[in-house]
Amino acid sequence: MARSSSGIVAGLTVAALAAVGFLAFQAHANVPDSLGTPSGTVSVKTSAPKAPKTAKKDPNALPAPSGTGTRVVYSLGADRVWLVGAGDKVKRTFKVTPGTVDPAAGTYAVTSRTGLTPGSDGTQIEHVVRFTQVSSIAVGFSAAVDGTTEAPDPGKKLGGIRTSRGDGNAMWAFATVGAKVVVVK
Repeated sequence: MARSSSGIVAGLTVAALAAVGFLAFQAHANVPDSLGTPSGTVSVKTSAPKAPKTAKKDPNALPAPSGTGTRVVYSLGADRVWLVGAGDKVKRTFKVTPGTVDPAAGTYAVTSRTGLTPGSDGTQIEHVVRFTQVSSIAVGFSAAVDGTTEAPDPGKKLGGIRTSRGDGNAMWAFATVGAKVVVVK
């Protein structure tokens, strides 16, 4: 039995070498004449190959892992909000100025709304749409009545995510109590 096994292995080895030799001959026979002959210099590439070019991502495009259905999507990394309607169609997107306290990534629901009130930083705000709390600090969207969207005092713990007044109006009309809010990184 040992002799027949070694004969089979030897036969398979010879067949494999013949196949490789045949393929090498075909490759050599199909080399275009335009390649010429070696010039005697060797070129060594020392850098890694470049990644294939991909289309530039639209910074306004809805993030992929943001759920489905009608929802508000808030990106912590992009400081951007998308109001997404039926059929996953983006109705509006806009930049925001985050507070100093960020919510964790996840899915929330609008818990309360207030038309006009003083903000935690003392600024008069309107169209407040709250969706969570972080360590007893309310987190939600709002617009300053004076139209400012400046960064908050980093020394204070503030959960207000500021929008422009126009974007605040759109948020107010879109995000009623119970509306889904998806926070992504």
